[in-house]
Amino acid sequence: MLVTGTLSERLERVRSDINDEATKSGRDSSEITLIVVTKFHPASMVRDLYDLGVRNVGENRHQDAEGKALELAGLSDLTWHFIGQLQSNKARVVRRYADVVHSVDRASLVHALAGGDPQLRKHARLDCFVQMNLTADGGRGGASDESDMLSLADRIASEDSLRLLGIMAVAPLDEEPAHAFARVQRASSRLQLGHPDAVSISMGMSNDFRAAIAHGATHLRIGTAITGSRPVPG
Repeated sequence: MLVTGTLSERLERVRSDINDEATKSGRDSSEITLIVVTKFHPASMVRDLYDLGVRNVGENRHQDAEGKALELAGLSDLTWHFIGQLQSNKARVVRRYADVVHSVDRASLVHALAGGDPQLRKHARLDCFVQMNLTADGGRGGASDESDMLSLADRIASEDSLRLLGIMAVAPLDEEPAHAFARVQRASSRLQLGHPDAVSISMGMSNDFRAAIAHGATHLRIGTAITGSRPVPG
């Protein structure tokens, strides 16, 4: 996608678009959390975003997230969202710096996140989203159907050190985002029958966040539209 303007201008443009779409959908934009995805960008950009009022940032890779979180530890009110596929053997380390994990996609990861030394965790209870796989590709990660999603959600909710927030999903490339997000919205309603507090929906990125807002998204994961193209090595 073509991205123009300064970091400040891009951020304000996205914030304005979120407000406009929320109003159009009969929603209050204050109930929508904008997570700026800073993967591939340096910690200095996260600091710049913080100075512009951003308090939620997202990272896809543990090796990048850990370093940035350590470097910016002084920004105590900055919330770190881990949004990428997470290896079970990295789960306990991620708990040292992450505030929210969006990509809980299998029972073994639930077990790994719940384990380890409680003294090394950033939070006594880690906020988590259960990930839905909206594609036919089982290798993409996430519960492949609603029944699997509900079962996995039950596993998260059964752990005292985890808190189930709701559902996370990514719209498939071969499906209209609005149609895909409508499926997530219906699944969220089903989830809330058994878990009334799990009302959050993490969906919507740079190219489809407007459709996500229209279908109840509470957390948007927006990168390129704000951060610009990824840096070129060297």
